[in-house]
Amino acid sequence: MDCEKIGKLICHLRQEKHMTQKQVADLMNISDKAISKWERGLGCPDVSLLPELSEIFGVNIEEILAGEIKLNETIGGNMKKLKFYVCPHCNNLLTATGDANLSCCSKRLEALAAAKASGEHLLNIEPVEDELFVSSSHEMKKEHYLSFVAYVTGDRAYIVKQYPEWNMQFRFHKLGHGKLYFHCSTHGLFYQLL
Repeated sequence: MDCEKIGKLICHLRQEKHMTQKQVADLMNISDKAISKWERGLGCPDVSLLPELSEIFGVNIEEILAGEIKLNETIGGNMKKLKFYVCPHCNNLLTATGDANLSCCSKRLEALAAAKASGEHLLNIEPVEDELFVSSSHEMKKEHYLSFVAYVTGDRAYIVKQYPEWNMQFRFHKLGHGKLYFHCSTHGLFYQLL
């Protein structure tokens, strides 16, 4: 741990929140001298205080310990860079258009890598007027099912959440070229071009 880097970050975060050392210290029930000591790089916060610092400043504990916050570049409206994250325990679905540190059920999630669909994982896609009728004969049991389907174009993403025992069929309003992403609870993320 680099106490100097951590101290500079704490000082920056405190100033960003327009707080004094005393205000932070009062929230943590510690002396403002401790905050001053940290900010000057003469010591680091005790591990037991990190969750509270994280809460006050709205940053991850890992960022405090690293002494820096990594910011993403500003990303335009291009949804083609959309990343999908699925919790392996509760099947919670999260998305991000840039790099993100996400966790669920106390576990860090990694962005899923999509494989091109083939064989049993191909979805049936039928144009019906100005819509796409999507269906699949994929098994839909608790142990093995499609948990979501997402229609992603350059500026939009439409997601349909699926559950075991449901019929795997629905409609999307046709928006032009894009990809259909879908997640099999056993085999991972797949995509099909539209």
